[in-house]
Amino acid sequence: MVPPRVEQDSLGPRDVPDDAYWGIQTLRARENFPVSGLRSSPHLVRAYAWLKLACVRTNVALGAVDIPKGHAIEQAAEEVAAGKLSDQFVVDVFQAGAGTSFHMNVNEVLANRALEILGRPRGEYAFVSPNDLVNQGQSTNDTYPSAAQVAVLLALRDLRVSLGVLAASLRHKATEFAHHPKAGRTHLKDAMPVTLGAEFGAYASALEHVLEALAPVEHALAEIPLGGSAVGSGVNSRPGFRAGSVAEYARLTGLSLRPARDPFEAMQSRWPLGAASAWLRTLSLELIRIANDLRLLASGPATALDEIRLPEIQPGSSIMPAKVNPSAAECLDMIAFHVVGADAATALAVQAGQLEINVMTPIAAYEVLFSAEILTNYLPTFAHTCVDGITANAPQLEEYLVGSAALATVLTPRFGYLKVAELLHEAERLHRPIRELLVERGLLTADEVESLLGRAALLKLAEPVG
Repeated sequence: MVPPRVEQDSLGPRDVPDDAYWGIQTLRARENFPVSGLRSSPHLVRAYAWLKLACVRTNVALGAVDIPKGHAIEQAAEEVAAGKLSDQFVVDVFQAGAGTSFHMNVNEVLANRALEILGRPRGEYAFVSPNDLVNQGQSTNDTYPSAAQVAVLLALRDLRVSLGVLAASLRHKATEFAHHPKAGRTHLKDAMPVTLGAEFGAYASALEHVLEALAPVEHALAEIPLGGSAVGSGVNSRPGFRAGSVAEYARLTGLSLRPARDPFEAMQSRWPLGAASAWLRTLSLELIRIANDLRLLASGPATALDEIRLPEIQPGSSIMPAKVNPSAAECLDMIAFHVVGADAATALAVQAGQLEINVMTPIAAYEVLFSAEILTNYLPTFAHTCVDGITANAPQLEEYLVGSAALATVLTPRFGYLKVAELLHEAERLHRPIRELLVERGLLTADEVESLLGRAALLKLAEPVG
């Protein structure tokens, strides 16, 4: 067994496993915060690696870091950004305030990998220091929120694609169901007709509109506090570091990053993370509404609406044979419920900033990134396993449509609201279609009834206003 190496920080020496790239400060964080077993998002690890790469390149160019050591740190950061050493980021997401623990985890991994590249033993921090060299001109206070915002931008970029897949599936169903007129419902009571296609088209439009609202959120996230150092003043950084590091960070990530207009405000306020969380909540509320509509439309089959049939993806009961549930929509609901709850945690974290820093940033970053991840993972699955396979139950749609008393609304221009209401009450009392009463009372001919309440007329009624 390889003996541990001894590392020392400001609190004294400790033994660190010799095969670990993380060091003494990460060790303390692991001991102090054995909370959840949850680890930071790969997006955050990648974003931090790119940030450190941008900073070391800028520091080398400014003469703040010598070239051989700088190049070794560069190589280490490039490796981490490429996904290597991912098992070395071991700090729990519930940790010390501001993200210092995770930040030092990053600094120590990069320092020890750089030492290895330079042919030095891990832990020789007098040669490559996690604090003095890897962290040259930086602080947790400016780097963690910057990396978090970049990580969220990366996650939202993936979510855009997934959301587009679901919206496209719904739009396809809108076209497929365009000629299926059906009874509309308001207050869950019979209302004027729509088409099944119009309902699905509205679902697609809702997601498309939410997607349109993402651009200003992304714009806000792209303004980062990097270069502000401890409080926004840029203490211990070289002139030109702020502009240079942000520009290089933008180049590495392919994002339109820009330095904060007010570096002090950008240190204090985490409102861009709050805006991202609020957008995820808005999206989730729409997804819940759509999923619940699909569950309602597919309810039954014998005792409820049964207007559509969802794909049968798995047995739904351990006791009732052949029962199949709307499992995909139920899963989507649970995911979206989690996102709504995560937004509450994020909101509390965002408002918890005090004076020059918000120490609750790690939980806000985690909640936003995890919410984006689970939505990204599931929305295409929901599109493929549920939406793409939905079929219309045409006979049931027809039965509800022709039996809907709300269709008599088209008679009010001719007979007036009160007269039509009287006819409807009579039809309900006699359990007879209003169409028959209209002809029997001599109010309309059979041809006139067909022209007003026939299938062709109903389909026309269901069309949107031009």
